[in-house]
Amino acid sequence: MSGGDISITPVAPGEPPVPEARPAVPRKAAPGARKWLAVGTGVGIEIQDDDLRVTVARVRPRGVRILGTTLIERFRQRPAAEWGAEYADFLARTGAGHLAATVLLPRRELVVRPLTLPGVKKRDAEAAIRFQIDSLHPYPEDEAQYGWSPTGDAGAVLIGIARTQVVDRYASLFAEAGVRVASFTFSAAALHAALRLLDGPPEGGFLIAGERRGGVEVYGESAARPAFSAVFDAPPEKAVALAAAELRLEGEVRPYRAADLLPAPGPLPPDTDLDELAFSYAGALAAACPWLGVPANLLPAAQRGAASRAVYIPTIALAALLVAAVIGLAVYGRIEDRRYLAALEAEAARLTPEAMKVHDLEDRIAALRARRQALRDFRLRTRSDLDALQALTRLLEPPAWVNSLELTRSAVTMNGESPHSAALLETIDKSPLFRNSEFMTPISKAGQSESFAIRAQREGAP
Repeated sequence: MSGGDISITPVAPGEPPVPEARPAVPRKAAPGARKWLAVGTGVGIEIQDDDLRVTVARVRPRGVRILGTTLIERFRQRPAAEWGAEYADFLARTGAGHLAATVLLPRRELVVRPLTLPGVKKRDAEAAIRFQIDSLHPYPEDEAQYGWSPTGDAGAVLIGIARTQVVDRYASLFAEAGVRVASFTFSAAALHAALRLLDGPPEGGFLIAGERRGGVEVYGESAARPAFSAVFDAPPEKAVALAAAELRLEGEVRPYRAADLLPAPGPLPPDTDLDELAFSYAGALAAACPWLGVPANLLPAAQRGAASRAVYIPTIALAALLVAAVIGLAVYGRIEDRRYLAALEAEAARLTPEAMKVHDLEDRIAALRARRQALRDFRLRTRSDLDALQALTRLLEPPAWVNSLELTRSAVTMNGESPHSAALLETIDKSPLFRNSEFMTPISKAGQSESFAIRAQREGAP
C-alpha cells in the first residue's frame, strides 16, 4: 500500500477496504490571535520505506497552499549525493532552498508513549521526563534518543523514543546528501501540531487510521486521552475497535483519513493526491509555524539545522522603510493640520473686529427699519381715522345726528338720535370700513326721534 492514510470500513472477507468520503466534522474554534500568527513556510519529509515523500507548504491566516511535492525513490540504495541533488533542485524550484526540513521517522522504528505529569510546571517538565525515560522504552540504558511535546493543559505530553543508532544513521545519511534537517519527529506529534494550526481539532474526539508497512497505524484524541498513537498487527476493523476502546470513544467509531482533518490546502499541483502526502504535509505545516506548536524533536540540538534568515533581509528592510514612510506621512499630516488650524485661527482673530462692525450695522439697520415702519403706520393711522369719520358722516344722514363718538384702532362707539335707529345697523355694515355692528343698549324714545348706542368693529384698521 502507499504511505497515505485511508479510512477503514468493515468489508467482507477477501475484499479490500475502500476509501470513503467523510462528512464535515464540528471543529473547535482556534483562538483568533493564534490564527493570525500562522505565517510561514515549511518543508516536511516522510520516510516511506525506501522512498522520501517531500512536501513544501506555505501557511497564512487565510489558508494553506502546497507549493510543491515530490517523491524521491530508493534513497537507501542510491548515492546520497545523487538524491540530495534531486532534493535541492526541488527546493530551488519551490523557492524553499533556505529552509531546514522536518523529517518524520518511520513509525515502526520508534516507541511512542503518552505521559501525564500532574502538578509539574512547564519549566520542570524536561527534568521530570528525563527522570522517567528509562522506564518508557525497551532499549539498553544510554542507547535511546527521545523528544516530547505537550498535548494538554493537565501536564499531558507525548514522547517519541528511538535508538540512538537509528537517529545517528538517518542524521548521517541526510547530512551526506546535503539535506539540512531541523527536526526528527514522528507522525503523531506532527498531526497534533498541524491539526491546531488554523482551526481546533474535531469536537468529541476522533480517530485516524491507515494501513502501513508493519500493521495498521492509528492516531486519536479524546477527553480521556489527549493523544494516542499505536501500530496494531491486526485487521483494520479490529485495530480501530482497540484504539476506540483506548480512547474511550462511545458509539460507532468510524476512522478518518488524515487528509480529511488537516487544514484544507488551496488548489493542489497537478496529479497531487493529498492522501498520499498527508503525513509529509502535516510535517510541513508543523515546520512552517514552530512557535505555535513544536513537535517532539529527537535530533540532538548540536545537529539541528536552521532556516537561513538572510533571504528575509530585503523584505525586512523594505517593510521597515514602508513603516517609516507611513509614520512620516502620519506625522507630516498632523503637523500640516496644526499649521492650517493655526492659520485659520489667526485669520479669524484678524477678521473678528470687522465681523462685529458688520453685526452692529445690521442691528442699527434693523432698528431704523422698525422706526420707519412705526412712522409709516402712524401716518396711515390718521388717514384711516379720517376715512372712518367721513364714512360715518355719509352713513348717518340728517335728521340723524351723533352727540358722542369714540374711535379706537379696532372699533367705533357712538351715541345719538335718529328717526329710524333700527335700520342703522344694516346701513353701517354695508360700509367696507365697518363690520359686526350692534346696539350697546336698547333703543329708547326721545320725542319724535329714537336714542341709540351702537358699537362696530373697524374693518382693516391697523
